[in-house]
Amino acid sequence: MAKLIYVNNVSLDGYMEDEGGVFAWFPPDDEVFAFTTDLLRSAGTFLYGRRLYEMMAVWETDASLAAQSELMAEFARVWKAADKVVYSTTLSEVPTAATRVERHFDPAAVRQLKAAADRDITIGGADLAAQAIRAGLVDECQLLVWPTSVGGGKSGLPTGGRTDYTLLGERRFGNGVVHLRYRPLVR
Repeated sequence: MAKLIYVNNVSLDGYMEDEGGVFAWFPPDDEVFAFTTDLLRSAGTFLYGRRLYEMMAVWETDASLAAQSELMAEFARVWKAADKVVYSTTLSEVPTAATRVERHFDPAAVRQLKAAADRDITIGGADLAAQAIRAGLVDECQLLVWPTSVGGGKSGLPTGGRTDYTLLGERRFGNGVVHLRYRPLVR
């Protein structure tokens, strides 16, 4: 059975985007970028909310990104190689290959996907991940915590209820970023 892994970048105060919807406060760094690419390489499927999918689709639709460096080219290869499932009630078509749209998040369907998959599955988008965490589907939360405080915005983890976590591992990067791996505890 594959693991469902929530991967997200968050500020030190726990936000994935600030009050204006901006997340550009965490500029990529080669060490962190290569680490993220390796983390995603282990996944055979990416589950996305619409907004995150639209942001990530450029790795397939804009060849100029991959042309900027070998690191970026490798990320584009990894992104294109995975299957993508986009949860959206408004998206009618997708510009990327190996991508399907689901209208609603169905925990039973994700359980079946995990049971059938031979590679891990990542989930991205805080709202989508919150649904999966609440349904007890997420096996790991992997957060890249950036050394900045944005003071408010969209939380990187579910709000409105308590979830406890067990620390599985950590890694520090030269730019001050810390990668934290947690297992959500089912209550």
